[in-house]
Amino acid sequence: MAKTRKSATKAKSTTKPEANPLWGGRFQAGPSAIMQEINASIAVDRRLYRQDIAGSKAHCAMLVATGILSAADGKRIARGLDRIAAEIAAGDFVIDPALEDIHMHIETRLGALIGPAAKRLHTARSRNDQVATDFRLWVREALDRLDAGLVALLCALLDQAERHAETVMPGFTHLQPAQPVTFGHHLMAYVEMFARDRSRAADCRRRMNESPLGAAALAGTSFAIDRAMTARALGFARPMANSIDAVSDRDFALEYLAVATIAAVHLSRLAEELVIWSSPAYGFVRLSDGFTTGSSIMPQKRNPDAAELVRAKTGAIAGALQALVIVMKGLPLAYGKDMQEDKAPTFRAADDLDLSLAAMAGMVADLKAEATAMRAATALGHITATDLADWLVQARGFSFRDAHHAVGRLVQAAERRGVDLAALPEAEIDAAIPGAGRAARKVLDIDRAVKSRASFGGTAPAGVRRAIARARKTLV
Repeated sequence: MAKTRKSATKAKSTTKPEANPLWGGRFQAGPSAIMQEINASIAVDRRLYRQDIAGSKAHCAMLVATGILSAADGKRIARGLDRIAAEIAAGDFVIDPALEDIHMHIETRLGALIGPAAKRLHTARSRNDQVATDFRLWVREALDRLDAGLVALLCALLDQAERHAETVMPGFTHLQPAQPVTFGHHLMAYVEMFARDRSRAADCRRRMNESPLGAAALAGTSFAIDRAMTARALGFARPMANSIDAVSDRDFALEYLAVATIAAVHLSRLAEELVIWSSPAYGFVRLSDGFTTGSSIMPQKRNPDAAELVRAKTGAIAGALQALVIVMKGLPLAYGKDMQEDKAPTFRAADDLDLSLAAMAGMVADLKAEATAMRAATALGHITATDLADWLVQARGFSFRDAHHAVGRLVQAAERRGVDLAALPEAEIDAAIPGAGRAARKVLDIDRAVKSRASFGGTAPAGVRRAIARARKTLV
């Protein structure tokens, strides 16, 4: 980590602070201590140093190629930037709170290393397009990390789904037993959700992969620069088409945060189910020691803390999106200092999302499905009642509404007896639906019900395996 220079002894009140060395030509004195504190962003944007150096090197190479900067100065600048990158990576770079941001830190240090040539680097650019470029590069990397994290989670989900393509469990609506499904099919629902998150992240990356560099403050520049060259050097698809837009908007960060929020909501829903399923009342899964904690007072406890923290971090990620929406909502074009507040929420959201994805992938990979408990739970709630209604339509010519009412009366009879629908005596079924008793008992069988759901996207094990195979192909 970079070192922080200790604050200098406070000057007497009669001493005016020095003007800023990078923009102070307009001012006779420097900013007040309060102004310095509210204006500084180095505590947040110091993590942009790699992107800032990459952008400066690309800009320097372009200035040399277009004849705006001499080759000799270009070499000095490039060598100096490389040295600064090494210093920061090694933790030998001094952070001075008096310098506003990472851009001023790097430019000031470059001047100390190579002298007057450093002042030529800022030709044909502004901090407006510089920071917009740095931030786009950072968000692009965040999207790449998001994709990698989603792939790791998808692989863990697919492995578990494959192991449990035939493991029967209750499917729920309103947290009430609804119809039997397989654990593999249930996990594949999350595979679909996280696959869409990958798609949204890829769309976001394609849309934001344009370079602001060369837009300068807002109007472009009179220097004969080559914006396509810098765009290629930084891996952008093209330069941004409008110089005002290039420095004015942060919709790429908003879109990233929207993608992050949706992914976090999906993580939170899965986390909630892991919390519920791992409780003794359900006992559907057992989370490993690596992703649970104990109690300081109750020795029997196994707490699903990793899942609960993933669930909680969703609030911070969604909050980051809302924070940046509010920052941007009333800004006139082009740049306003308000936009300095774009990074803190985005950085935190990205950190939280990266960690949540890693934690969830670990939990899913390590969990043990308790097939016996899942199977036992299918005896509750008459979860094959719909299968009997469907059979009455298919085999006996009932309308579905009449079948629904007939089976509803049988459910009432089962509840009066305190048994599951499948345990009703054949005679009682025959009394309600003449001649249906023996066939109905077969229709109400859990395994038959699961296998019968063979429509595309259904829970039949064969269909689940086909869905797994399709999903694996998208990960190649």
